[in-house]
Amino acid sequence: MNNVAQYALEKALKAGVNKVSVQVSNGRKDEFNIEANNFSLMRTLFEDELTLKVITNNRKGTMSINKLDKDSVDGAVEECIAMAKASAPDEAEDIAPLVKNENFSRTIGGADKQKLFSRTQEFIQELKDKYPTVSTDMQTEFNHTKAIYLNSNGVEFNDEAEWYYAQPMFSAKEGEASSSFNYYAVAADNLDKPFMDLGMLRTLIAESERSVKTRMVDDKFVGKIILTPACDDMIWYTLLWNFLDTSSMISGTSRWKDALSTLVADKKLTFSSSPLNPDMIVGERFTSDGFLSQDFDYIKDGMLNSYALNLYGANKTGKPRAANSALYNIEVAAGDTSLSEMIKGVDKGILINRFSGASPGPSGDISGVAKNSFLIENGKVTDAVSETMLSFNVVDILQNIPAISKERCVNGITVLPWFMFDGITISGK
Repeated sequence: MNNVAQYALEKALKAGVNKVSVQVSNGRKDEFNIEANNFSLMRTLFEDELTLKVITNNRKGTMSINKLDKDSVDGAVEECIAMAKASAPDEAEDIAPLVKNENFSRTIGGADKQKLFSRTQEFIQELKDKYPTVSTDMQTEFNHTKAIYLNSNGVEFNDEAEWYYAQPMFSAKEGEASSSFNYYAVAADNLDKPFMDLGMLRTLIAESERSVKTRMVDDKFVGKIILTPACDDMIWYTLLWNFLDTSSMISGTSRWKDALSTLVADKKLTFSSSPLNPDMIVGERFTSDGFLSQDFDYIKDGMLNSYALNLYGANKTGKPRAANSALYNIEVAAGDTSLSEMIKGVDKGILINRFSGASPGPSGDISGVAKNSFLIENGKVTDAVSETMLSFNVVDILQNIPAISKERCVNGITVLPWFMFDGITISGK
């Protein structure tokens, strides 16, 4: 890998380009596949990738290939340079400067395939014994990856990592009635715990059984919702993709494009990107544009602290670069209210596990359907709901957050509490 990366870097420089960055990675995945609660496949997958970026006279070319032989690398370098020469000049294009080179090792002793099989088998057996109406399609994996990043400024990072991963997709069925499907992912650096006990998986499986029989909300009202950690895309990823990332900032569509260092949310909210948190099993150590990754806050005590800009986005907008590019390693600080107290505080509302809706427009208005979710009545979680519409403004509801739970859910990828939001338009039939 190191030789391949160095060869590609030197070949591009000898061809006369000004700046070059190269990342080479290879991975091995040992995988068990489950279909309808039965083992269907065991396999080992290998993957190689080379990603190349060249800049010549402020013109950029990029190229990715999945072969690392000399002829493939030669062809990729030549094509990447040709792409750069044909592109429009852009002074915002650059590569990272040399600050500090580092090597990272997060290995865990290799794959224990027998134990991975046993944990997978245990999960399926528990479904059959305790949740007999639930059926799952599932992957369980051991992953081993190596990556090297080099650039022509002398930056060099090496990272080797290993982890276990499981992602079931499941639903329950009784006769002709069935629940909406749900899915959930967990990552771990050991197999000490059953998969069922990681993150929210057991809760979601049990609630899938409860969701076979649903109830339509019989009116339209403005009320509260409690967002579970399983529904991470409804608010947190929506904020990242639509109001904080490079694309929305360069296009100028973000409502927060001029809001840095101003209050954008309730002071209860601290929303962070934390790839170095020990609870994040799958976390980056360097960015794709050549910087060491650091934890940072997007929002700190309600104040907008950072955008999710890469180097190009920072140069293009004149705003600070984000300290990492790990858009998936999100963390939200715990609050001071227990989940049980939060539920007691809702006269009529919805507990949301999954949300199916389109991305919001520039204003932040969004609507969609609550899936795998439950009605809250008089401070108690009652029936599963069907075809219940939610409408709200994703930016505006952050201004007044009634409660955040003391409890947080850790699934190896995110660390999130339960959230109460108000001012949601909820409508059934």
